[in-house]
Amino acid sequence: MDPQIEKLLKLPTKQKVALLILLLLLEGAGIYYGLLRPRIQEQNELKTRHEELQKQIEENRRIANNLPRFKAEYEQLKRDLDNALTELPNQKEIPSLLTSISNVGKGAGLDFLLFRPKPEVPKDFYAEVPVDISVSGTFFNVADFFVAVGKLPRIVNINNVNFTDIKESGGRTTLKVNCLATTFRFLDAKEAKNANAKKPK
Repeated sequence: MDPQIEKLLKLPTKQKVALLILLLLLEGAGIYYGLLRPRIQEQNELKTRHEELQKQIEENRRIANNLPRFKAEYEQLKRDLDNALTELPNQKEIPSLLTSISNVGKGAGLDFLLFRPKPEVPKDFYAEVPVDISVSGTFFNVADFFVAVGKLPRIVNINNVNFTDIKESGGRTTLKVNCLATTFRFLDAKEAKNANAKKPK
């Protein structure tokens, strides 16, 4: 018999029990760290992944359940955008819009002294189209003009209004009005890109 084994057999019972417990602990630790621990980690990772997938399924189900509402909202936003874009003329429509403003002024009984388009001011997706206007007529003619401009199908803002040369003649009070009429036009994709490229960083 092996002398090492004989030596172990001759040990007192307490030492044999302690040695056996030590061997069992080492074997248990080896089994835990070698086999069980990787399986537990894998199980935890799978559980976490399962929870993430479950959340994703619930989110997708919620979206699917609300799909008709989202489609309706998308269609409404598209209609709103189309309506907004009808108020922003493109490049081709600007001359006819300026003619409309001039015709509205003449229709209100005003005499145009100045109608001078200024350079456009590009913004993100649109450009401001300012026009210096100087007209003469009665206060009521001017008021009618401003009201008529406000009713145009396109957006036209009137600002920097200045009243001068107020005169009374033949029971009528006439005046001269200088103002800035600003309309807006939609920029196409290339123009918008160029406008954004020119912005200071």
